[in-house]
Amino acid sequence: MAFEVIEHTADAGIVATGATLGEAFAEAARGMYSLMVDLKAVRPELRRDFDFREADDERLLLSWLLELLFLTETEGIVFSKFEAVAEPGRLGASAWGEALDEERHQAGTLVKGVTRHMMAIESAGDGQYEVRVIFDL
Repeated sequence: MAFEVIEHTADAGIVATGATLGEAFAEAARGMYSLMVDLKAVRPELRRDFDFREADDERLLLSWLLELLFLTETEGIVFSKFEAVAEPGRLGASAWGEALDEERHQAGTLVKGVTRHMMAIESAGDGQYEVRVIFDL
């Protein structure tokens, strides 16, 4: 599992990979939060569980990432640890984190939203999944 930050004009993006689609989705969330905070400084003290049902994988990914951003915006929680299990039309996931401490977490770029622009979810021939997402900053 891994993610890589990619440059995109005024926005930022990530390419995340995993041995399963769920792992790639978890890495996408990690990549998103890596833009906002120092992940190593975020303690996994709070847990939030999620269950999404959507028509396709892109909508599942969009719902997952937008819900995480919503919790950050409304409850001031940042996350650093993620687990997800994806199956056709459904995503079950968990995220662990804590209340944002801008000084300790070294708050960085504010991610305002998740775009569908250039969003891609692919299954590689070697059993890996790759997810590409662009974020509105």
